[in-house]
Amino acid sequence: MLPTTLRVLSYNIRSLRDDKAAVARVIQGADAHVVCVQEAPRFLRWRSKAAALARRSGLVVITGGRPAAGNLLLCDLSVTVHSTASIRLTHRPGIHRRGAAVAVCSLAGHRFALVGTHLDLYAGDRLRHAHELFARLHEVIGDDSVPIVLAGDINELPGEQAFAVFGSRLRDAFAAAGTGPGDTVPVGTPIKRIDAVFADRRLPILSCRVLDGPDVASASDHRPVRAEIDLGE
Repeated sequence: MLPTTLRVLSYNIRSLRDDKAAVARVIQGADAHVVCVQEAPRFLRWRSKAAALARRSGLVVITGGRPAAGNLLLCDLSVTVHSTASIRLTHRPGIHRRGAAVAVCSLAGHRFALVGTHLDLYAGDRLRHAHELFARLHEVIGDDSVPIVLAGDINELPGEQAFAVFGSRLRDAFAAAGTGPGDTVPVGTPIKRIDAVFADRRLPILSCRVLDGPDVASASDHRPVRAEIDLGE
């Protein structure tokens, strides 16, 4: 494996309502440099809960949590973090607050912008937020030369409108280099691929797969997605 190969995990952990120890084992077993967590702790004592999750997973917190509407970024110590930001997307009364966690990082001297997000259950809000997110990312990152790696729970299938917005700006890692079944929900017998990793079109995607196993089955209602992306190009 090249030293510039970035290992990325995207994982909706359902607010740690299931087996917390299994969540940590799944994350640790994935051996990822960076993890984009959806439905991370965001209410009472969310900071300490996020820190405990990172510690049990053998990682550290980059940014996110409540300010990023439950999106949390984790990394191992080989990753250098240069800047962070939390994005709150426009909100309609009666729906969950949505947002994104953002960090400009580097691995082996190669910079990338890591983005974790979780879109809404309503199609109109998903589409609006997808366009809004890319507009905000341009403001937050501020440098178009920095490639984006984005992961999250899109809450819709490939080919639907919001998913297509991501696919028009970035490459869908599973579509480019996926192996095995790609569906992520429900965890027991998945029939829908609503969780995804995307990367800047300048970056080669080396692999992408959906993880399975006893811990995955007990940890959450989603299966995690793991991708390998070459930052060296």
